[in-house]
Amino acid sequence: MPRITSKLQITIPKRLAEQVGLGPGDEVEFLAAGDGIRMVPAGKSKVGGLSTAERLRLFKAATARQQARDKARPVERAEGGRGWTREDLYTRAKPR
Repeated sequence: MPRITSKLQITIPKRLAEQVGLGPGDEVEFLAAGDGIRMVPAGKSKVGGLSTAERLRLFKAATARQQARDKARPVERAEGGRGWTREDLYTRAKPR
């Protein structure tokens, strides 16, 4: 496990550097991520690399697909509804 030096430097394990395509001289950005630190190659800090407009378009397309699936398989209910009402939830339970 890499340690932080007195100059606040760390060594990135070779297999991880190769996996993300980092080499000597490459720049990286450090971003706060909750209780940790996220390191990304410089210029690639965008979420998924997509613009806001593209992410919105993809979200709307996914929503349309989900709505089509929901219409294709309607929820089957017994005659007369669920067989219980919201009020029943408060009166059915036994006191402790």
